[in-house]
Amino acid sequence: MKAIPTPQSPAEWEERAALLPRTARDLPAGRHQFHRERLMAHIQRDESTMAAAARPKTRGLRLPRPAFALPAMALAVAGTVVAGTALTGGGARSGGVATGPVLTTLVGTTTTKGLPQLLDQASTAAGKETHPTIKPGQYVYIESKTANTFVKTVDNQSSLASYALHPRQIWQSPDGTRGWLIDPTVNEDSNGETLSLPDEQGNTPKAGVGHPSYDFLAQLTTDPDKLLKLIYKETKGQGNTPDQQAFTTIGDLLTESYLPAELYSALFKAAAKIPGVVMVNDAQDAIGRRGVAVARLDETSGARMEWIFDKKTHVFLGDRTVQVKKVYEYGVAVKPGTVRYTSAITKRTIVDGMKQAPAHNS
Repeated sequence: MKAIPTPQSPAEWEERAALLPRTARDLPAGRHQFHRERLMAHIQRDESTMAAAARPKTRGLRLPRPAFALPAMALAVAGTVVAGTALTGGGARSGGVATGPVLTTLVGTTTTKGLPQLLDQASTAAGKETHPTIKPGQYVYIESKTANTFVKTVDNQSSLASYALHPRQIWQSPDGTRGWLIDPTVNEDSNGETLSLPDEQGNTPKAGVGHPSYDFLAQLTTDPDKLLKLIYKETKGQGNTPDQQAFTTIGDLLTESYLPAELYSALFKAAAKIPGVVMVNDAQDAIGRRGVAVARLDETSGARMEWIFDKKTHVFLGDRTVQVKKVYEYGVAVKPGTVRYTSAITKRTIVDGMKQAPAHNS
């Protein structure tokens, strides 16, 4: 039987929003609405009786990692694969992606010993990468594998369930006004949907650290101190704490942005200056590549964000968010070891056209 969420009126939405923790209320401009729309897209695909005409759009908004504590019955929290094994099997299906039991991971121990060296090595590795300048008419192309779970309700019984590991492709023009997304857990159409601007209200949001374009990033300072100061300034009032939001913002930039090599390197140096950052000696990305992680615990949500690097080359592999402290979300326990979100970057390059994918090496 499919999950049957309880529809919410706009008034109910606003009432719930007033009770949300800061992590949900204080999202950057545009992101709160996007997360609401993305969540509703999940609900609508799982509930066939909801009107297809009511399906929200995601045009013109960058798609960051799922937010926690979203106000709806089918709260998106996240999931993962363990030891490189994709989540498959029975259960409901949404957008062609199977769902099944939530998989977990061991909560790795943290240390500050070796952290400065790791971030310095990651910075050096990033600085050596070749990042050609994007030419007019070209697009940033980022391909990844992701997995996430949600709270589903069947016969008034709620539980966590995971989407299977699935591919995700995103195209972005240098100025951020044109884009395309293919993600079967987000798109109703298997061919994907536009992210181009202006949006349906005719708005073209100005690029910033929370919703960057390549052109915006190419003009940012590469001085780590000035860069971190800018991030704190632009994210003021967002997230649970300024430090956690700064760490989250850098993590978002590392995943679905195409960064000039000098900026890529500077971000790691900036991250080293954020209080509370630690190292996890053993972590793995969504496709099972093992590495070492730079991490920070959000004391409010009890979840730890981890940036995963190859142990030998120190190249960035992907990221994940692991629950460290037990919490309840809409009556459902999210236990330590639950991986709320996981991704693995498999391709980051420049292509000559929208929806054009580069050839993969055999």
